[in-house]
Amino acid sequence: MNTEERRVQILNILQKETEPVAARKLAEQFGVSRQVIVQDMAVIRVKAPEIISTTRGYMLQKTGRKEGNMTIAEIQQEILRMKKEQDVCILAHAYQGQEILEVADYMGDSYGLSVQASKSSCSGVIMCGVRFMAETCKILSPDKKVWLANPAAGCPMAEQLDIDSLRALKAQYPDHTVVAYINTTSELKTECDVCVTSSSAVQICSRLDNDKILFIPDPNLGRYVAKQLPEKTFAFYKGGCPRHIVVSEKDVEKARAAHPEALLLVHPECRQEVVEKADYVGSTTGIMNFAKKSDKEEFIIGTENSIVEHLQFECPDKKFYPLAVQLTCMNMKITTLMDVYNCLKGRGGEEIKLPQNVMDGAGRCIRRMVELGG
Repeated sequence: MNTEERRVQILNILQKETEPVAARKLAEQFGVSRQVIVQDMAVIRVKAPEIISTTRGYMLQKTGRKEGNMTIAEIQQEILRMKKEQDVCILAHAYQGQEILEVADYMGDSYGLSVQASKSSCSGVIMCGVRFMAETCKILSPDKKVWLANPAAGCPMAEQLDIDSLRALKAQYPDHTVVAYINTTSELKTECDVCVTSSSAVQICSRLDNDKILFIPDPNLGRYVAKQLPEKTFAFYKGGCPRHIVVSEKDVEKARAAHPEALLLVHPECRQEVVEKADYVGSTTGIMNFAKKSDKEEFIIGTENSIVEHLQFECPDKKFYPLAVQLTCMNMKITTLMDVYNCLKGRGGEEIKLPQNVMDGAGRCIRRMVELGG
């Protein structure tokens, strides 16, 4: 069986299954490694973006629940009322829809949201994002109740490396400091020395005493950091964000031709060939701040396409264009306004509970990031 035949069969399996299918199970079925399945899924999901990654495996996204006779504005008003009554703050990652951002107390990137939650006086937190973000929030706010608005919202990059594979990788590079991108599970963080965000990665890696670094799981961000720090030696895991990694130099050429006056703003999770063509490279928050402060009027946005919409709302006098249509994260899109509503109603969401050893180990990794300036 060749690669294309295997991918067709994988898609057929997912279309028939009603429950998530684990990558390890698919690997055993087809007699290949888990990493091959992860790579297969990255390609399959470009053609079938309705496939999402959950903590239990891959599955087809189900249609969202109906809102009945309530309007969006009425649902938002109910959410605002209930969160105040229940002493809950709502965190929304920047990739969430505008209707969710409008009821959120804080909007930002994954780590920034968790920090805001730890500073909040509220007793409960609802995370509108993906699972690793809710876990990070719980680790930084152990005394608060933390819910993930939609339990199926996972991150393919955070879940593509399991703890056994990480231990095997560490054995190959025993003298390297293990640096984990914040986009990893809390369990993986227990095996790492420090974690980083896309905005702090260069600074933190530069402050490490060890000049040998094993960077997981995103090699694109890792190579971007390595280029800024030529005095250090880097090793990488062959992972990456399945959304950012599919964008190519041809997409850049097409977007530049369509919008010749626009600046290209790119996230470092993109391929090196794309990053090298950018006018600005930075985190999601960095991209948004750059566009808002710039005196230029047109921008091509090289990260998740929700950012295009948010910037259009915030800067109506400027023009924003998506770099590529495939820069749409279905795992982020699976969370709806009704998920937030039902979580507050007590009939939806999932409370995040982590074993104490994970809380301690991942907490050590995160605190080290803060100490080094993250």
